Amino acid sequence: MSHIKSLYAATALSALTATGALAETTVTIATVNNGDMIRMQGLASEFEAQHPDIKLEWVTLEENVLRQRVTQDVAASGGQFDVMTIGTYEVPIWGQQGWLVSLNDLSEDWDADDLLPAIRDGLTVDGALYAAPFYGESSMVMYRKDLMQQAGLEMPEAPTWDFIKEAAAAMTDKENEIYGICLRGKAGWGENMAFLTAMANSFGARWFDEDWQPELNGEAWTETVNFYMDLMNNYGPPGASTNGFNENLSLFQQGKCGMWIDATVAASFVTNPDDSTVADQVGFALAPDNGLGRRGNWLWAWSLAVPAGSDATEEAKTFIEWATSKEYTALVAEKEGWANVPPGTRTSLYENPEYQEAAPFAEMTLGSINAADPTNPSVEPVPYTGVQFVAIPEFAGIATQVGQEISAALAGQQSVEEALEKAQMLTLDEMEAAGY
Repeated sequence: MSHIKSLYAATALSALTATGALAETTVTIATVNNGDMIRMQGLASEFEAQHPDIKLEWVTLEENVLRQRVTQDVAASGGQFDVMTIGTYEVPIWGQQGWLVSLNDLSEDWDADDLLPAIRDGLTVDGALYAAPFYGESSMVMYRKDLMQQAGLEMPEAPTWDFIKEAAAAMTDKENEIYGICLRGKAGWGENMAFLTAMANSFGARWFDEDWQPELNGEAWTETVNFYMDLMNNYGPPGASTNGFNENLSLFQQGKCGMWIDATVAASFVTNPDDSTVADQVGFALAPDNGLGRRGNWLWAWSLAVPAGSDATEEAKTFIEWATSKEYTALVAEKEGWANVPPGTRTSLYENPEYQEAAPFAEMTLGSINAADPTNPSVEPVPYTGVQFVAIPEFAGIATQVGQEISAALAGQQSVEEALEKAQMLTLDEMEAAGY
């Protein structure tokens, strides 16, 4: 190439870069491998078409792995991710520590005032919103109406744990691979321990007394875990100690579960005829109670946040605003139907007649979210906040270890008493080391 041609080429390249035609920023998004997030990834081409200067890269991980990866990166200000999918447990702790970027400057059109108060409060520290909720959830009972009818039973709107056990026994048909109940057994603070902590609340159990002394080998926890083991061993599927949310969702969709107590967000997937063989037979009820004034339902939001180590903060905010907006909800409704939009975050969704008509689970979901009380999760007073978790930095590590002990008991490797005694000692050790 001649000197003149080289000069022209260099000048053209500079001009293109100056006008932004070649200026492209990559936003790396860490997210969890569940249905709503996978749907978001599939629709992201719409965002890229609107923002040709932003390229999205996805890191999609299993729930336990996601938590480990993002925690390591944000604590070290590693800058590996520009958008992180995190939950109601992490947001207040990380926001307080300065690990997240405030989202208070999202546009007025995004409408922060439309967020459900229970969800928004869990993502706010000292007036600053540190994550935008992609979807919010509580937990509830999903059940097969046809199997319930065959068993000669009728599901109450507000069942007790004793009724759940009775129904699980009546619906179990192991010869035909139908199990009365499916529950989380996979070890993890956000897997089996999320379910068990919420369940334990309804049995009067608590992680710590008011002096931060652990109570895991106490009577209430022992009763909770023994009841859980009874359900799982007698009426649950084989290999339950490796089943988390996704595994149980698949079992329910295949018609193998009479009941499944889990996240309200699953409702759209179990009632979707494209994915579920029992879509037209699914009913819903509140999470069970034990007659003590607390139900075993939790409160959670999978949310999108910008870590302080990101070098693409503004572009990351632009993506988050799109993915958590009313416009994104309308896009999903257009492509997938109103029943499949991300639930549990906005008041306007639950006031939308189209959504109310399309989603028979809408009222139950909203009621369950509003009923959860993170400040008074158990029957007895506690020194912590959080329904299915304890909002302290040490909890994730402690509860992961406790979850491993209980999962081992479910797999038949030790007794409930042995698991809870180990859980008590390791929790006591960790809390003493942390200075409580």
